[in-house]
Amino acid sequence: MTMLTEAPGTSPWRLARAELRRRTSVKIALAVVALFVFMAAAAPLLSRLGGWSPNEFDKNAIDPYVGGIPIGPLGGIGSEHWFGVEPLTGRDLFARVVHGAQVSLLIAFASTAIVVLAGTAAGIAAGYFGGRVDAALSRLMDLTMSFPSLIFMIAMMSVAGDVNRILLMTLVIGLFGWPGIARVVRGQTLSLKHREYVDAARVGGATTWRILTRDILPGVSGPVIAYTTLLIPGMIATEAALSFLGVGVRPPTPSWGQLIAESYNFYETDPMYFVIPTVFLFLAVLAFTLLGDALRDVLDPKTGRTGGRS
Repeated sequence: MTMLTEAPGTSPWRLARAELRRRTSVKIALAVVALFVFMAAAAPLLSRLGGWSPNEFDKNAIDPYVGGIPIGPLGGIGSEHWFGVEPLTGRDLFARVVHGAQVSLLIAFASTAIVVLAGTAAGIAAGYFGGRVDAALSRLMDLTMSFPSLIFMIAMMSVAGDVNRILLMTLVIGLFGWPGIARVVRGQTLSLKHREYVDAARVGGATTWRILTRDILPGVSGPVIAYTTLLIPGMIATEAALSFLGVGVRPPTPSWGQLIAESYNFYETDPMYFVIPTVFLFLAVLAFTLLGDALRDVLDPKTGRTGGRS
C-alpha cells in the first residue's frame, strides 16, 4: 500500500499527483484513455480522414463469389481501408470502430455520472442524517443490490419499442450501479460527521447544506474519484455485453459490443473483423482499470491493495 506522507505546506492532492506521475503504468493508462476519448470526440473527423462514413457500403472491397469475404489479406486492410472492411457489406471497419468508441464511451460516461451523483447523494444523506433516513436508504441499497440486474436489463431492453436506445441503456445501467458507491460514501460520512471541524461548523451556526457541501463532500471526494474511475470499465463491459446479446444499440448505429457480436460468425473466415474491436474493448477496459486501481491506492489507501506499483 502506498502511504502519502504530508510535508508541511504540501496538500494531499499535490502529493497524490506526484505519486501518480511516478508510476509508469499510470502514464501508459492515461495515454490510452486520452487516445480513446479523443477518438470518441473526433469520430466524425477521423472517419472523414479515412475517407468513409460508418454506414457507407463498398461493394468493390468484398468478393460476392466467396460469401462476401473482404478482398485482400487481413480482412482487406490497406491504404483504402485502414482496418479492413466488414464482410457482406463492405463497410469501413475503421469508421465503424471510431464511431463505436463514441457510442460505447458515451454510454459508459453518462451512466457512470448517474451512478456517482445518485450514490454520493444517497451515501452522504444516509451517513449524516442517520436514523430513519439511514435505515430507509440502506434497505433500498440492499434491495437494489440483491435484484437480478442483468436479467432485468435484458428484459427491459428487449421489450423497449421505438425509443432512443442510447438514452435507455444509460438509464437502465445507471439504475443498478449506485448502491456500491453509496455504501462507500456512507461509511466515509459516518467517520467524518463527528470530526472537530464539522462539530465546530455545526456549533457555529452553519446550515446543514453548507456542512454537507463544504465539510463532508470534500472529505469523501478522494474515494469517490477512485471509485468513479473503477466504475467506467464495468460500464463499458456492460454495454458491450448487452449489445453482444442483441438487446443493446441497434444497427446501423455501431458500438464495440455490437461489432463483436456481428463478427462472431466470421471469426474463421475473417478473424481480423473479430480481433480489431475486441482489442479496442480490451485496451479501454484495461486502461481504465489500471488508472482506477492506482487512484484507489493513492486517494483511498485504506481499501488499496498491499504493495506499491511501478
